[in-house]
Amino acid sequence: LHGLTPLTSCPKIGEDSPQKSYMNFYDGNKDEYVKRYNTFPDTLKAQMKAQAKDMFYFGYDNYMKYAFPEDELNPIDCRGRGPDVLNPSNININDVLGNYSLTLIDTLDTLLVLGNITEFQRAVKLVIDTVSFDKDSTVQVFEANIRILGSLISSHILLTDPKHPFGDVGIEGYDNELLHMAHDLAVRLLPAFENTITGIPYPRVNLKTGVPADSINETCTAGAGSLLVEFGILSRLLGDSTFEWVARRAVRALWSLRSKETGLLGNIVNIQTGQWVGKQSGVGAGMDSFYEYLLKSYILFGEKEDYRMFQAAYESIQNHLRRGRESCNEGEGDPPLYVNVNMFSGQIMNTWIDSLQAFFPGLQVLSGDVENAICLHAFYYAIWRRYGALPERYNWQLQAPDVLFYPLRPELVESTYLLYQATKNPFYLHVGMDILQSLEKNAKVRCGYATLHHVVDKSKEDRMESFFLSETCKYLYLLFDEDNPLHKSENKYIFTTEGHIVPIDQRFREKQWEDLFPLEEGETPEDEPQNPPSNTSNCGRIPDARRFALPLKSVYMRQIDHMVGLF
Repeated sequence: LHGLTPLTSCPKIGEDSPQKSYMNFYDGNKDEYVKRYNTFPDTLKAQMKAQAKDMFYFGYDNYMKYAFPEDELNPIDCRGRGPDVLNPSNININDVLGNYSLTLIDTLDTLLVLGNITEFQRAVKLVIDTVSFDKDSTVQVFEANIRILGSLISSHILLTDPKHPFGDVGIEGYDNELLHMAHDLAVRLLPAFENTITGIPYPRVNLKTGVPADSINETCTAGAGSLLVEFGILSRLLGDSTFEWVARRAVRALWSLRSKETGLLGNIVNIQTGQWVGKQSGVGAGMDSFYEYLLKSYILFGEKEDYRMFQAAYESIQNHLRRGRESCNEGEGDPPLYVNVNMFSGQIMNTWIDSLQAFFPGLQVLSGDVENAICLHAFYYAIWRRYGALPERYNWQLQAPDVLFYPLRPELVESTYLLYQATKNPFYLHVGMDILQSLEKNAKVRCGYATLHHVVDKSKEDRMESFFLSETCKYLYLLFDEDNPLHKSENKYIFTTEGHIVPIDQRFREKQWEDLFPLEEGETPEDEPQNPPSNTSNCGRIPDARRFALPLKSVYMRQIDHMVGLF
């Protein structure tokens, strides 16, 4: 998100202020952490911005040269990759690749963030002229929604925004084609919501024929419950309640199945019976964006019900998943950590966490809980420093990876960017530089950046997922580009879970239809969420000292480093 945390409201430090004397205390007693992280020169920031830009174009130009119109680039062989038509059960590939130029579509708004209006316009025309969704492709509803639908909607909004935050990006003769394409795709996804007793959608749909005959009745909470932002915006742009209604019905259905004892949800549910097949509750894979979209849909649409659900969910997470000392930056005890528990008992189910959980500090920033965000982020950064990447799963008890690959995921850099926006602390610029340099060193190959097959020996897989360009590169670039139009615009913006930019706009808070979402039993219209996020700065929520010293005290950083085996 940008805009809920205005960037000009953090006070400057005067020479004789108490904060300045606090800094002087550190100047005389600099330990290794303070020496390393407490400054970041403007010249270095400009250098890192240029490196992030070069990284993006190395991947993008090679995709366009060797892979387009296929979905992905194989950066080692310098070839394109599409769906695995000979092996339909290869869902690792086929859930994402729909034979619809995935990487180009997913990357459209990143071109604007980098200021390349000419290439953005060319890419939009290419998408309009060459992409069709009338394909015999079975795709995951969630992935098609966040990568394709989200990008088409975002690009359409930016193309037609009268405020022109990125300059005059309009295309002569543009006739809402991207919006029409988004509508067409969403209609093809709708069969997933049919013939399901609970209203929770099937996980996969064929773009031509609907739900496959052999489709399973199980889906993950994130996959079924993270459609509301894109479907909701589409409904409000079109004046057609259908899309928001099915997405909201799915969220409510999942919410109604939470444990009465703990308030937690599981990670896999049967869409016909409503029974939990996976009883693990965590904040990572299978659940992550469900929580994210409760808060983001409240911010976008102003629906108080969404914030009530987020508040209750966050309280349950804090009560049952959070382990370690009570305060992030005070007291004794283990560093705070969010573990995987049984949704009914709250008992720990395993001793691993996954790399998708690294998004959670960013969500905590968005909700105003910056202190907890600082601690959890520091833990993931320590793991990154140890391996030069984030293993897909890390066993905190064994201090070793459980699942060894890293597919260039953006979650850690996303949280780094949001923490920097909230605190302006140079520590987070150092984190971004470490991530950027690790990617250059460990993942760069002949024609792009490759998935790390093994974070220890750095062996590679020949795949560059679309989110590398749409999210990882975008957040890295924005971290170092203080003067980006996104940061200077009068508009406020939020990022979808795929990093697509959407303005927080009054028109998305207005419905052109009668309210079709009756209140849940026991609710009253007067029920107000407690302390919803305001448009005031998060700066005031940070203890002053934390803005001018390390966000996390050195003693606690050292403790985390030791915990992940850095020394």
